[in-house]
Parts: sequence; structure tokens; C-alpha cells
Amino acid sequence: MGRLDGAVNILPDPALFLYTFQRKEALLSAQIEGTQNTLVDLLQFELAPRPSLAAGLDDLTEASNYVAAVYHCLERMRKDGFPLSLRLIREAHAILLRSGRGEHSTPGEFRRSQNWVGGTCPADAIFVPPPAEHVVLCMDALEKYIYAEDDTPLLIKTGLVHAQFESIHPFLDGNGRLGRMLITLMLCARNALEQPLLYPSLHLKQRRTEYYDCLTAIRTHGDWEGWTKFYLTGILQVAGQAARTAVRVVRLFEEHRTIIREQVGRSRRPLDLHACLTANPVVTAKNAAQLLQVTEPTARKAIETLERIGLVKEISARGRGRVYAYMPYIDILAEGTTEAPG
Repeated sequence: MGRLDGAVNILPDPALFLYTFQRKEALLSAQIEGTQNTLVDLLQFELAPRPSLAAGLDDLTEASNYVAAVYHCLERMRKDGFPLSLRLIREAHAILLRSGRGEHSTPGEFRRSQNWVGGTCPADAIFVPPPAEHVVLCMDALEKYIYAEDDTPLLIKTGLVHAQFESIHPFLDGNGRLGRMLITLMLCARNALEQPLLYPSLHLKQRRTEYYDCLTAIRTHGDWEGWTKFYLTGILQVAGQAARTAVRVVRLFEEHRTIIREQVGRSRRPLDLHACLTANPVVTAKNAAQLLQVTEPTARKAIETLERIGLVKEISARGRGRVYAYMPYIDILAEGTTEAPG
């Protein structure tokens, strides 16, 4: 975790990395629930929703909401001094489900009816959470545990909190995504991470069957040790991978700036556009013109230059409003989002 936090400090601007990084976590968390959208889909959707994306519109909306919920919570905790409380968890849930399929599942409110996981009713369900009348009591106890002064190492505690949250299943919808979000929020709240850079959903998606089996083993056999080992193994893997990704991104940016200088010469617009793409890797000519504060023809020319030297690729159908992506950068960050879950 320390190496991950340190690796980000070598980035010219960590915010550039975070923009796409958090969207990767949102996408991975949604994919655990069975969605099939790609990182490019999400970035393109946030830039300009298109009819061609309509089939996955709800999925993309929910992934975008996930990012908004994370940053809402971080701002509340760091700028407003708000604790990671039940109130903040409800606020995050309200944002997570404010649009998309979950908007009719009482966003921001603990459930008042019984829910279940798998099957068609509680009788044939894989798991039945506590009755609705016990949800508030269970969540109160979980909140107290989060802030209890004890000797439990923070990383272990985040794993225990996640597992217990999933067992309580306090909302009608969005429990998996919010429970995974809690991991990162707890680490940021306790200053174990300066930025929300950890994406535990990568490990949980790649080993989804084992993830669910470990949670089930807690409920049926009290196997907290098995879950903790699985969870910490995942944290070790994804923290190391994220740190290596940060180093790769820095090298990529440096390499591409060199290529642009060598092949473009004195024109500064392509270099300026490249700097914009490190923060917003999907653009249109209109969007690029706004970022560069130039006319659309000037922005279009800069895009065409980067397209010619292989740094930018058109990802939309030909016609007006063409969309371009900084694919070498996106390809690095998208690793793991196109793999089938285990």
C-alpha cells in the first residue's frame, strides 16, 4: 500500500491518473454484477451519450454514478470533516442509484422489506439477509465496529467490514457495489491511501466464484480466516499492479511526448492536446477545442496529427461528432476489464 501511494507521487499530476483509474474500478465493480461494457464505452458515454450505447445505457449510468459517489464521500470526509458514517453511506447509495435501473429501489434508504441473493424467493435463495426490522440495528453495530479502537490491522478490518456489509445487505439494490466502495473509502478515511487508487474489484472479478464462496463460508461455517486470506491476497496483488501501472503510465507519457516533438517539430498544439488527453483520454474536436481554448479547425488539425503518428484512434462511426481516444493509455488502464471472471 505504501509503494502504491508513493508510486502515484511520480506522476506529473495524480489527478490525471485518477480520472481514468476510478472509472476502471467503477467498471470492474459493475462487471462483477454481470455487465459487459468496456472502459472506452464508459469514457465515451461520459463525454457524449450516443444512441449506439443505448443497450448498455443503464450499466454505463450506474458506473458513472459510482465515480460520483466516491468523490462525494471523499469531499465530505476531507473538506467537511464528515465521518464515514451511516449517513454518509446512505448519501453514497443515493448517488449510486440516482439514475439507471436502481432509481426505483429507494436510493439512500435502508430497505424496509426482505431481500435475498439468488433464486426466485427466500425459500430457494442462496442467501437470505437479516429481516428488514433488524437492518438499522445491524448497521449501527457495523458503524461502531468501524470506529472502535482495537488492535485489528486496518487492512484486515476493511475486509471484515466489507464481508459484514454484504451479509447485512442493507439496501434493496447496489449492495455489492457500495460494499466494495467502502473498502477504498475506509482506507482513505484512515489515511492509508492519499487518493482512491486501490481497485479491489479487479481481484474480486477475476475470482468471482471464489469471492462468493468465501462470503458464503463465513455465513455457513464462520470461516473468517478463509475470507481474510482471500481478501488480503487480492489487496496485495492489486496494490502491486496499480503501482506498476503508475510507472508504466509515466514512461508512456514521456515516450509519446518525445515522439511528438520529433515528428511534429515546432507546432505546440499536438503537445498541448497530448497533455489534455492524459486527463481526458476520449475527445471530440469540439471538446478538444474547449480544452485547448482554440477553434475547432485548429483542434481538429491537432487530433489528425496525433492520429497520423498513431497516438489517437477514432472510435466512432464516420460523420459529424467523431470521437477519438488515446488508445495506448486506455489499453494500459483497461487491463483486466476485458477478461472473463473466474
